[in-house]
This record gives sequence, C-alpha cells and structure tokens, in this order.
Amino acid sequence: MSFDSFSEFLAMDGHGQYVWLSYAIALVLFVVNLVSPLLRKKQLIAELKRRLRREKSTS
Repeated sequence: MSFDSFSEFLAMDGHGQYVWLSYAIALVLFVVNLVSPLLRKKQLIAELKRRLRREKSTS
C-alpha cells in the first residue's frame, strides 16, 4: 500500500482514526506494563525498610 501524501497516510483511506487509536492504546498499555512493576518495586522496598526499622526498634 502506498500513499501519495502524508495526509493520505494519516487518513489511511478513511480508517486512520481506528488504526492510530489502536496504536495509541497499544503504546499506553506498553508504557503501563513497563512502569507499573517499577513503581510497585519501589513501594515494596519502602515498605520493607519501614518494617525493618520497626522490628529493630522493638528488639
């Protein structure tokens, strides 16, 4: 499939909004799947540090 102009490429014969929306959704999901574990790891480390401090202060 070839396009004569960039605007035709973006329009994709009338299907552009669906194509680009699906790309956008996939990109958002990819970023969420990338960032979510990193944030969760940060939370777990902070929670474990708090727990260790608590255990040290009680013993």
